[in-house]
Amino acid sequence: MLTLDISQEEIEAARMEPQKLQLAVKAVQEDGFVILANVVDVHHIAALKEKVLEDVALLLARKDAPYNWNQGNIQQDPPPFAPYLYKDVLLNELVIDVTVAILGPGVKNSFYSGNTAIRSNLRQPIHADTGHLWPAPTPATPAFGLVVNVPLVEMSAENGSTEIWPGSHLDTSVWIHSDTIEVPSEAVEQRRAFAPPLQPAAQPGSILIRDIRLWHAGMPNHTDNPRPMIAMIHWSSWMDAGAGIKLPEESRSFFDHPRLRTVAEFVNEPIDYIKAPQSYSFT
Repeated sequence: MLTLDISQEEIEAARMEPQKLQLAVKAVQEDGFVILANVVDVHHIAALKEKVLEDVALLLARKDAPYNWNQGNIQQDPPPFAPYLYKDVLLNELVIDVTVAILGPGVKNSFYSGNTAIRSNLRQPIHADTGHLWPAPTPATPAFGLVVNVPLVEMSAENGSTEIWPGSHLDTSVWIHSDTIEVPSEAVEQRRAFAPPLQPAAQPGSILIRDIRLWHAGMPNHTDNPRPMIAMIHWSSWMDAGAGIKLPEESRSFFDHPRLRTVAEFVNEPIDYIKAPQSYSFT
């Protein structure tokens, strides 16, 4: 697992050192993920954490609470309006350095949601958020989508850090037209024999970038404190990113960026971001 410490000089310059960028790209290409440390202002993390944790009770109070596979993992959208929109979360220049280097110019973000692990003994099945473009390519295609995860609290195995399977993004057991994105059990056991999973530790202020095809699973949170994490998805320019994110019209200029296009529907009416997340088991 590669964690890169980002310097204050890099943050101020809004560019990653070339050698460090090469290491990040190599880690995502080979391992399927990389962690960038110290890239989000901890005051922004604290403000988001306070609001997101406040919203957990509202989500759980819904009769159709938006669980992901089980009642230990909630699909949760962060508030999509000021004062909770931060450029170092949604338009982080160091993250964009990595995603553009891997996906090419014209990268677009079409997703702004997240998940929160609450106390439970339950885990998700091992799955890939999206499968390969066609069955059993040899070798696997380059990445076409990258998930950008922003932890709002310290993450560990104790509080449900996501289980990830290094290198599994190159395994073609799941493709986009499979009946399910859950990984077949025989493929899991074959991989476990030589590349077992891990639960990465991450501090608030860090960002984890992973190939969207990487096998992973939400894990039990053994503490009484919810474990929230924000998620975005950066796509290659040629991928259909769908309808995108619903955002307030007054935030339109905030999302103007020369290297990252935010796929969004800008609206004038209030956005009910508590009701928006839906419960699902991925198929």
